[in-house]
Amino acid sequence: MIYCVEDDSNIRDLVVYTLETTGYKARGFEDGKACMEALASETPELILLDIMLPGEDGMSILGRLKAAPETRDIPVIMVTAKGAEYDKVMGLDSGADDYVTKPFGMMELISRIKAVLRRVSKDAGEGEGLLMCGNLTMDGKKHEVKVDGSVVTLTLKEFELLKQLLKHPGIVLTRDQLLEDIWGYDFGGETRTVDVHVRTLRQKLGDAGEYIETVRGVGYRMRGEL
Repeated sequence: MIYCVEDDSNIRDLVVYTLETTGYKARGFEDGKACMEALASETPELILLDIMLPGEDGMSILGRLKAAPETRDIPVIMVTAKGAEYDKVMGLDSGADDYVTKPFGMMELISRIKAVLRRVSKDAGEGEGLLMCGNLTMDGKKHEVKVDGSVVTLTLKEFELLKQLLKHPGIVLTRDQLLEDIWGYDFGGETRTVDVHVRTLRQKLGDAGEYIETVRGVGYRMRGEL
């Protein structure tokens, strides 16, 4: 089941119709209130969430979804007319799994949905364990990061970025590779998104942020030996 939260009835009906004709079950909602009421009785595989909604806006709804234990693992694709890079970074940094800007093609949307669902399925199958680098530890089961024993609060994307680097110590991961692994598809050159997240991640990790090395013109790697 896929939920589509969109106040424009023409777009909402078209998205629901397209999803159903490509093999998915889908439900449409005109606002966040209706979606949240439905979530009380059914958990969807994915939520398509518009930002500009009547009443509570999509960013606020996204925050509520990611803050609640029962809904935080539901993948969310933001669907909105806002196309500025700042808006994309804000949405992704707040926990969205992808960001589609209107106007968009239906087949492009289906492709994005499939990519996110594939990534979520892959992550679930890999299992979660303990990853370490110097005084930095990540407990996947607890979804917790510590530096010198103190918990560091990270956003979902910062956590996933750090996990990818920790899983491949000493190996350079390109920006395009990180975009594909973390956001599920190629952003089409918008690699600055990775740079922004690496910068905030380093700041939050403090001294341990130095373990993340920049390979100029290529990407990033986690220091292999300490």
